[in-house]
Amino acid sequence: MQRLVLASLAALAAAPCVAVGQGASPAPAPVKIAIINSREILQRTPGYAVAESTYLKEVESFRVEVQKLQQRLDSAVQALDQQSIALSPAARQAKQRELQAMQQRMEQRTQELQDRARQREQELLQPIQARVSSVIQGIRAELNYALILDADAAGGLIAAADPALNITARVLQRLQQAQ
Repeated sequence: MQRLVLASLAALAAAPCVAVGQGASPAPAPVKIAIINSREILQRTPGYAVAESTYLKEVESFRVEVQKLQQRLDSAVQALDQQSIALSPAARQAKQRELQAMQQRMEQRTQELQDRARQREQELLQPIQARVSSVIQGIRAELNYALILDADAAGGLIAAADPALNITARVLQRLQQAQ
């Protein structure tokens, strides 16, 4: 399916436009297509390294917190294992319920931290992504590209492309100039 779409896009870009009917006007210019490598652009955009560093520091603090919670849970499980012979069945059940509640709190906190990490990543990257998108749109309009494809897009739409179509360097140059 992807090859069919790619072949259709390539055929559309390469095919001369044919006018049908009486009094046909000259054929319009061919459709211009370009590609970018969004991952490279993002990683080399001014401000990205700082945002990534900030994000990684914050995520590390989240990881440390989850690790401490896991250690407390592991210690409580180990203590119960050591005490279980001396405990009455009712006391053992009560301790097991405490462990289950501790496990649930840990899982809930882990989920909260993961949600905060995703939200923080979005907060840090959104302005950078908006700036990149604006530059790409500007280049598209300025150079009259009908379509700009992302070579790094999930699903791998582009199997192969002429390197001359790649405008990644131009996008990066504009981003550097804007800084």
